[in-house]
Amino acid sequence: MSFVCMAALLYADKLCAVNPVRIDTARTRLVIPRPALESLPTPLTKSPTDPIDTLDTVNEHIKVILYADNTWQYYKTPEYQKVTGVFDENWTENVTNPYSVKQEDLPSSWSIWLVDSLDQYHCPFIGDIHPRGKFGPRRGRRHQGVDIPLKTGDPVYATFTGKVRMSKYFGGFGNLIVIRHENGLETFYAHLSKRNVEVGDWVNAGDVIGLGGSSGRSTGPHLHFETRYNGFAFDPQWLIDFKTGELRHRLFVLKKKYFNIYSNYEQDFEDEMKNHEEDEAEDAEKAAMKYYTIRSGDTLGRIAINNGTTVKELCRLNGITPTTTLRIGRRIRVR
Repeated sequence: MSFVCMAALLYADKLCAVNPVRIDTARTRLVIPRPALESLPTPLTKSPTDPIDTLDTVNEHIKVILYADNTWQYYKTPEYQKVTGVFDENWTENVTNPYSVKQEDLPSSWSIWLVDSLDQYHCPFIGDIHPRGKFGPRRGRRHQGVDIPLKTGDPVYATFTGKVRMSKYFGGFGNLIVIRHENGLETFYAHLSKRNVEVGDWVNAGDVIGLGGSSGRSTGPHLHFETRYNGFAFDPQWLIDFKTGELRHRLFVLKKKYFNIYSNYEQDFEDEMKNHEEDEAEDAEKAAMKYYTIRSGDTLGRIAINNGTTVKELCRLNGITPTTTLRIGRRIRVR
């Protein structure tokens, strides 16, 4: 137990010094380990046994919970998360989009931590998305989430830890719950038959926040689930594989183009992978590039021999001909 306590104290101290919620994409590629991009099960960490003890750490708001089966996990108190300011700005219980952000003012992409050693995850409801319930245009309207069939009375879970911003009957959504999370994401749970939480309540990932139903504009029992950032909706399938319940990444690279109503995960994933492979190939090519600065007396033939290439290849790489005048100080690509 002493080893567990020491590890918890050291790691909690490290986390207190650095806020891991948001970092830019370029830095992500340098500092984020590969496991951060791997999928995670649901629930992420839930011991089947009851907790038997709670240990303090160097931060009074971060605890270590010990379970009867000798497992443990971190617990971050709501007070610790509420100081971020994300639960004060643009906060209202009356509208679904309280933000006044212009999409053109957003960066092209940025990285968001979904879970870390302190924050957990639970799929809101595991099931196949209805064929006509996918993210995208539908009957002339924007369908900004996914529809997962369920039975009336089935439990619906909070996906991440956060604070309830809306809990009310709201037009076509029917019984709607909106939860804002520390990383700025908001998750929407609609058409519920019952709401178990009220505005201002703090919920943990895996809490049963309501029961499935068919309230509002609905033709049958199902969960309408949305993910939004700064008021802009994107396909929740970028985050969650609803068929297995897995969270696709610990760290999510959100791209502005995902806010387009035509940006559907199932349609765009192959293009994303192709673009990723092309980017990697381009990066490898740039890393292999080599340049030479022309000096007095240089000729294309001499430069080619000294760099293990040919005059023909030098001409191709630089868009020149064998008769091009070589000016001293000019940089040419030799590889």
